[in-house]
Amino acid sequence: MLTPATREHPPHTREALLSIVTRLRAAGCVFAEDEAELLISTARSTIELDAMVERRVAGLPLEHVLGWAEFYGLRIHVSPGVFVPRRRTEFLIDQAVALTAPPATVVDLCCGTGALGAALAATLPGIDVHAADIDPAAVRCARRNLSQVYEGDLFEPLPAHLKGRIDILLANTPYVPTDEVPLLPSEARDHEPKVALDGGSDGLDILRRVTAAAPEWLAPGGHLFIETSKRQAETAHEAFTQAGLHTRTAHSDDLNATVIIGQRAP
Repeated sequence: MLTPATREHPPHTREALLSIVTRLRAAGCVFAEDEAELLISTARSTIELDAMVERRVAGLPLEHVLGWAEFYGLRIHVSPGVFVPRRRTEFLIDQAVALTAPPATVVDLCCGTGALGAALAATLPGIDVHAADIDPAAVRCARRNLSQVYEGDLFEPLPAHLKGRIDILLANTPYVPTDEVPLLPSEARDHEPKVALDGGSDGLDILRRVTAAAPEWLAPGGHLFIETSKRQAETAHEAFTQAGLHTRTAHSDDLNATVIIGQRAP
């Protein structure tokens, strides 16, 4: 289902590579050389390569053009119109790996492609991973990366037997304030679903819903992990605390990533 991410040197001429790089640069692609090599190594024919370059030049996210995203050492299947997993979210996986002991029951909520659950499963064999998303396109995509994926709003579609038994709850909730969604780069604004980006007036509406319900779904001692921005961290931390979770904040300057971690009392 998933394969380790690789970067093979494309079996094409240097002239073809330079031609694609020139077109990508003209379209504003900052990492044109890297993108050209990925497009060449992914395309199965010259005709397919030309079509992929055209889509990228037209502004489609590179991952939607390739059909995959590199995340935590894996190639995660990505479908058009689905939220692309960000490299900064690998920091969340680092935090979860440190606190997960197989066998464990894991849920990837607001899963998008299912990248978080897939990354944890690949890193820690023996865990039981479930995922859910409200977006039908995301669910179809996630089922290419994970086997147990449910469609619905937050906890609603999860099997009832998971209540009170989740050891690790990963929730990559949308956290962009509504007024700031139009300011996002066009690749996100025009090609990713608004439901995966818009977090309400202060960006934390979905986070609050997840934290409020999390204690009844977590196992005793279970952990909740949610990514947010550094400027939202204090408010997000308060939401975790108000839900009765023992809470701390982790931040990576290198990835510009902030994760709030809450634990249900043992």
